[in-house]
Amino acid sequence: MPFTEICIYQVKPQKVEEFETLMREVKEFLERQEGVLLFRFMKRGHHIDMKQIKEGLPPLQITRIVKSVKYVLYWEFDTKENYGVAQKNLYNSYWKTIERCLIVPHDKYLAERLF
Repeated sequence: MPFTEICIYQVKPQKVEEFETLMREVKEFLERQEGVLLFRFMKRGHHIDMKQIKEGLPPLQITRIVKSVKYVLYWEFDTKENYGVAQKNLYNSYWKTIERCLIVPHDKYLAERLF
């Protein structure tokens, strides 16, 4: 059963460039981890409200930073065991540098994929 992590990062506005540069390097490192099936990284750039939903309109682009810039990392592994080893490798290499860019510790959502 594939194992998935969704990680939410809230980055300090003054650290955005540093964080994005770091995450390009981290991406290459993470994609080399044993058992990685899929890796995606995105920056929140749009929002949607009920008007857009009800009228079938496209989402609105975010035009200002209020408190932080949000990023989402999604990766999937063939097993929980390979995920655990990859987390250890990430912790021992990039974890502290990533954390210095954040306003709060990142959130992790972990699960086995249903379908």
